[in-house]
Amino acid sequence: MRIRLCAMFAFVFFLFVAAQAQNDRVTEMAPGVFVWHGDPAQRQPANCTWVIFKDYVLVIDANFPWGAREILSKIKATTNKPIRFVFDTHYHSDHTFGNSVFTDAGASIICSEACAEELRTKGAKGFQSWNDAAYPLTGVRFEPATITFTDGMVFDDGTHRVEITKVGPGHSKGDAVAWLPKEKILVTGDLCVTWSDGNNVADADADHENWLRALDRMDKWDVKTVIPGHGAPATKGALRAQRDYLADMLAKVRAGKQSGKSADQLATEIDLSKHGNLAANKAGNATSIKAMYRKL
Repeated sequence: MRIRLCAMFAFVFFLFVAAQAQNDRVTEMAPGVFVWHGDPAQRQPANCTWVIFKDYVLVIDANFPWGAREILSKIKATTNKPIRFVFDTHYHSDHTFGNSVFTDAGASIICSEACAEELRTKGAKGFQSWNDAAYPLTGVRFEPATITFTDGMVFDDGTHRVEITKVGPGHSKGDAVAWLPKEKILVTGDLCVTWSDGNNVADADADHENWLRALDRMDKWDVKTVIPGHGAPATKGALRAQRDYLADMLAKVRAGKQSGKSADQLATEIDLSKHGNLAANKAGNATSIKAMYRKL
């Protein structure tokens, strides 16, 4: 009998731990403001944030389809209010290919006009040419934005206020961010990351100089919490760390090119280790260094 009881308690404990592990991917950052933490190991790398308004839910970044399906279930566990809007911070696949999962649930897709153009062109091309047997785009379709803005738009029901502002071009042409002034939470998309893979700066329409200006602009806001495109939420210092990392890379690439060195040489020689975790992926740094070189 004692053995059976021990086994039963062990099983219950196992279920409890498993449930906690599932819940660990969702954090309530403030009342009614949740973040689902991306997991690159499951090819769900981008973070997703949602805000529960009085009558609806606003979601920020749709992830890949398999991520979007999990996010949808997590949102439903936090509220029974309808998901009306999904704001894509930029057009990249890990932030938008899950769009149709949300539109099928009744949402409309929002992004900046520049992002919408990128989504219709580069995004659609990427969707059509997707070829990954391990992660197929089964059961979904390409879904463009149906609501766009030039400079920004605001959601405000008296309880929550979300100010969406275009700050790109930076990481891409149409980058926009979400600012929650009451909670002092800034959702940056990939303009700021905190994971060890650093930034991919290779988008054809990336503007590295304006990216730095965008980070400077956001640093002037009264930010308490940064929810990055990838990696753990952080303090405002994440914006400065991101700027320092990119500015150092850009300065060293520019100086190296002016001295006559090749992109391959600089990818090997440039040392970004002082930037710690952001620069931990040497292969990723090399890709970004070569991309900056081509852009210059």
